Amino acid sequence: MAELPRDVLSIADELYGLPLPEFTPARDARAKELKGTDLAGQVKALRKPSTAAWVVNLLVRREAAQVDQVLAVGTALREAQASMSGDELRALTRQRRQLTAAVTTQARRTAREEGTRVTDAVADQVEATLTAAMVDEQCALAVRSGMLVAALATTGLDPADVAGAVAVPEALGFTAPARAAEPPPRPDLKVVPDPEADRKAVEAAEELLAATEADLAEATGTHDEARSAYDELEARGLQLQAEIDELRGRIAELESAAEEVEDDLSEAEDARTEAEDAVREATRARDAAAAALDRLRGA
Repeated sequence: MAELPRDVLSIADELYGLPLPEFTPARDARAKELKGTDLAGQVKALRKPSTAAWVVNLLVRREAAQVDQVLAVGTALREAQASMSGDELRALTRQRRQLTAAVTTQARRTAREEGTRVTDAVADQVEATLTAAMVDEQCALAVRSGMLVAALATTGLDPADVAGAVAVPEALGFTAPARAAEPPPRPDLKVVPDPEADRKAVEAAEELLAATEADLAEATGTHDEARSAYDELEARGLQLQAEIDELRGRIAELESAAEEVEDDLSEAEDARTEAEDAVREATRARDAAAAALDRLRGA
């Protein structure tokens, strides 16, 4: 029997580099091999990574240069953030998004080559994990370990649950070795020129180029239409906002006028009450005078 790894970190590095469907059987087999040792229980407890975590682990091993670029940009951003202006930070944030989006696209392609289809939802988690690695140093360590079991997400303001996202605590600070995909064995045959095959290859390449150019033209047209629709909606939105602001100003004027009318109404009510009291008093005085006159005439 081959010599077994001396610690759980070595075993975890091996297991988390496997294709996703192979993880659980390989882990259980490894734990069985280690039965009777202190490592058996630790290996058995290793959690199967989520699809997003597995994609990031794969990316770390297959595309180490791109991951290093992401982490290097993140380090530079964190170091420079305190001294940057708002405009500079916004520009770098856009660059960060472009980089993480590009690396996520590469991750989807790499996973597809390994036989795993990455949905949009999983891709969003992969991109969020890469973003977290750029804004948080502990997240960067977790990603570089290649032993994620769960996706990461953080804004950089609150600490991420890094300990719960890696296979073992010792993974933080561990650097997963880059591993290129193994090419299929090639027979050692003498290459014989084949003009017909070359001609077909050229034709296939020309057809592919024509197809991609057509796809590009279609995508460009769709983009232009979408951009035009966006511009129209944006202009409409600005127009509606201007009308809303105008109506709000008019409402403010009417509310002010209503308050003035309310004040005038209160004063008018007081005046009306006083006038009614005067009318009643004058009526009593008139009635008293008429009664006095009637008495004098009767006498």
